[in-house]
Amino acid sequence: MPKSPATPDDANADVAALSYEQARDELVQVVARLEAGSAPLEDSLALWERGEALAARCQQWLDGARERLAAVREPTGE
Repeated sequence: MPKSPATPDDANADVAALSYEQARDELVQVVARLEAGSAPLEDSLALWERGEALAARCQQWLDGARERLAAVREPTGE
């Protein structure tokens, strides 16, 4: 019986716990595997979903860093 695809929430539940560097490094590996083109379709789809989740996690970290920098740059008091 073929393996049923995992839902994105199941497959990527651990992404929220990753640091920026961990998510970035894994994303690089996912992209390399997808670019190699040797994975079967079902595996490629799972990799794509994982990559999307990793990219979103990286974006969360970057957005948070931008917010922190903006808060420090804003003048205090009016």
